[in-house]
Amino acid sequence: MSSVFSHLRRGFGENVRFAMMAVRAHKLRASLTVLGIVVGVATVIAMVSIVTGFNNNMVRNFQAFGATLVQFQKFSMRFGPGHRSDAERNRKDLTLEDALALKAQIPEIRAVSPERYLFDGTTPTVKYRDKESTAPTVAGVYPDYMLANNHFVDHGRFFTDADIAHASQVCVIGTDVQKALFPRESPLNKTVELNGWKYVIVGVMEEKGDFGGGSSNHWFFIPFSTFDHQFPNIKMSRGDTIHIATVPYTPEQVPLVVEKGRALLRTRRHVPYNAEDDFYILTPDKMIESFQGITRGITGAMIFIAFISLLIGGVGVMNIMLVSVTERTREIGVRKAVGAFRRDIVLQFLTEATTLALLGGIIGVVVGVAVPAGIKAMFAALPAETPFWAILVGLLVSMSVGIFFGLYPAVKASRLDPIEALRYE
Repeated sequence: MSSVFSHLRRGFGENVRFAMMAVRAHKLRASLTVLGIVVGVATVIAMVSIVTGFNNNMVRNFQAFGATLVQFQKFSMRFGPGHRSDAERNRKDLTLEDALALKAQIPEIRAVSPERYLFDGTTPTVKYRDKESTAPTVAGVYPDYMLANNHFVDHGRFFTDADIAHASQVCVIGTDVQKALFPRESPLNKTVELNGWKYVIVGVMEEKGDFGGGSSNHWFFIPFSTFDHQFPNIKMSRGDTIHIATVPYTPEQVPLVVEKGRALLRTRRHVPYNAEDDFYILTPDKMIESFQGITRGITGAMIFIAFISLLIGGVGVMNIMLVSVTERTREIGVRKAVGAFRRDIVLQFLTEATTLALLGGIIGVVVGVAVPAGIKAMFAALPAETPFWAILVGLLVSMSVGIFFGLYPAVKASRLDPIEALRYE
């Protein structure tokens, strides 16, 4: 048994050596042949790396909001363009009273944060003396914002119930706003101006990582009551005007908060028992699922393109092997005449085809790893992570292409009649 295995091993080694000699003898032809395989494997690995990096980055960012976040909002979450149905656009707004009812009537809820955002088509600008911070995200929030969104003050303080009760002219800013307005001094107790209104800075939020390629630190928070007083057009609009972020005391209570919150809001909004919710409940799992649905579609499209490239590369391998069989007809005849079996001929040409394809796969892996690494180096906001399994899949796919498309030429070579092959000129 060991002698048989040793014989097969020596035969395989010889076949690989002959295959490499054939590649070196026809460098240009071999390069053009494996080009399709290189493109296909590189495309698969590069796309898997980029999509994996995006997915992992987005999961980390979503989870940074808190794994127990349960957010009630008017509209469903979407990535990308599209039109909402008339039924969805005509939904009633969620209200501050809805948020207060959730906090009062669901004991499992630890914090409730009603939030209203300044999305009215204008570009807000925060000014301090001769410096400006353009287009911060302006939001009116409650003291529970920090707990509900897992985002806390780094120095200074956040809003108090007294700030809400008196609609105080105070604000808490993100680190991007701080860097733009106060690069070398403390912003606390400084007075800034937003759209003609003056606010005293009482706190600066902790810095968070970028989210989806954009900054998560370009914030300008004011008390909810102050926001409604100074931007009444937002409250009166029919847009997506209020989000209610909540967190339970424990992760195990998330399903219970979702269930009780849904029942409470359906009752308050007089939703018939047989009708769908006229609001949306968002959790980190739903955010991750929505985003991954987009990336799965992109990945599928790119894999289809890679499949076409691999198909072209496989046809190239088959073509070059058929040419090789024709060129080496006399060699095949000599080998069969001195006792080579059909399986030896099949193994010889199949090894050559597989080696050729595997070379293309190796080059494709190198290119596929290098491209995402280069993108990550140039654009830090575009993460890329190459999983080890993607490299293995790339190599296995290239080997499979060589075996599949090299099998027909190898079998054809093995069936040559030795007498006719020796006569071939």
